[in-house]
Amino acid sequence: MPRIIWAGLVLALAWSGWWLWATAAAERAVERWFAERRAEGWQAEYARLDLAGYPLRFDAEVLLPALADPGTGVALTASHVGVSAPAWWPGDLTVRLPEDAITLASPEGRATLLMQAATADMELTPGNALELERLQFGAGPWSLGGPQGQVVLADDLRLAMVQDESTPQRYALSVGAAALQPGSVPRAALRVPDSWPVSFDSFALEMEVVFDRVWDRRAVEVARPQPQRIEIDLAEAVWGTLELRAAAELTVDAQGVPEGPLSLQARNWQEILGLAERSGALPAALVPQARSVLQALAAASGDPRAIDVTLTLRDGLVLLGFVPLGPAPRLVLR
Repeated sequence: MPRIIWAGLVLALAWSGWWLWATAAAERAVERWFAERRAEGWQAEYARLDLAGYPLRFDAEVLLPALADPGTGVALTASHVGVSAPAWWPGDLTVRLPEDAITLASPEGRATLLMQAATADMELTPGNALELERLQFGAGPWSLGGPQGQVVLADDLRLAMVQDESTPQRYALSVGAAALQPGSVPRAALRVPDSWPVSFDSFALEMEVVFDRVWDRRAVEVARPQPQRIEIDLAEAVWGTLELRAAAELTVDAQGVPEGPLSLQARNWQEILGLAERSGALPAALVPQARSVLQALAAASGDPRAIDVTLTLRDGLVLLGFVPLGPAPRLVLR
């Protein structure tokens, strides 16, 4: 019996020593990371780092973090961010966001994000690169607002990003939000009638993306991986009588120009055109031309209120057959 007790004491002391060493190393790593960002010209500050969780977990809380990337002009400030992991493998991370305001700023303006029970679970490959294998993000009710009012809100938010085992640069992504609501700002800009439904009936995205490299710590420290191939299995938004669905198989060059087929379905396109016209997103001079094109697309689909076509993205343009409809968007992650 004494041998068992002594063995237990030795094991407890060894584990305690490991936990203390690992937490001290984590504290140094956080300090070094913020210092390296400042050396690169970032604003990278925090007020205090609290460590806890002994004996089975590493729990860290970063108080008053403030980050600003000079390359993109994007900045973030929050009251705190919590990070925890099991003591036997710190690569299985859980990140908890605060329920009070997170302030976001960019060259386009400032916004405030409020999220309840926002948690991200990440599985990282062992090693200094911290390669992302899996990300599961979930949140309860959330809202994004600006100086003029609410921009968007929803009852929840679900996001998943899973690495392909055979092709590490390939990730499956899915996004969903229940009761997604355009806020007062976009409703006013679109001049949405008061009788229009408050929230979307459906909002979902499922796709697979091949990037030029894997997602790892360089995505924050250096630059974001860029898409090379995009396969959209489902992109769906249903809002009242409006229904939009899309699927695509696109390749993307080094400049972010996509090429490939894009299948598009739109029901009650007249309402969509009306929203674009009332908001000013479509100049009045172009409305007759846009209506003629959409009527032709609907006629080709066999239903005057619906459009079901396959467009082609090529040479920087969106084409219907041989007819150019406009420039293709550039797909670049900043």
